[in-house]
Amino acid sequence: MLPPLFRKAVRDSSDGRVLCLAKHDRWNCLTGFGLSRKLELEDQLDREEDRALARGVDFDREVRSSQLNGFVELPFDDSGRFVMPEYLRDLGNIGDGLFFQGGGRFFTLWNPAELMRMSDDWAAAKAACAALVAEAEAKGKKK
Repeated sequence: MLPPLFRKAVRDSSDGRVLCLAKHDRWNCLTGFGLSRKLELEDQLDREEDRALARGVDFDREVRSSQLNGFVELPFDDSGRFVMPEYLRDLGNIGDGLFFQGGGRFFTLWNPAELMRMSDDWAAAKAACAALVAEAEAKGKKK
C-alpha cells in the first residue's frame, strides 16, 4: 500500500491513480514514480549519453532506454492499495516488509533487510526503517 504522502505525490503526478514501478538499476530495490516522469526519460537518456561521450565511455542507448522504460503501470485505489507483480517482488527481493524512501522525481521501495545492507550514506533511512519495523513488531505482539 502506498503511504499517504507518496500516494498524493503519485496521484498528482499521474492525473489519477497510476503508480509506475521498476527495478532500480543500481540498488537492490524498486523505484516508483508517477506518469509525468515518463516525459523526462528521453531527456535523461540524452544527458547520460552526452556525459558518457564527454568521458570517452561507451554508452548503449538501447540498453539504457530499456532499463528506464522497463516499468509497469499499476492502478491503485483511494487507500493506496495496489497489486505488485510477482516478478517485481523477486527483482527487488521484496518480502513481507516494505519501506518507502525518498521523494522528488522518484522514490525507492525496499525490503528492510536489503536497506540495512546499504552503506552509512543511508544512515537516516536505515534508522527510520528500523524504527518503523520495531513499531510494527510491537503492535504485532499486542495482538
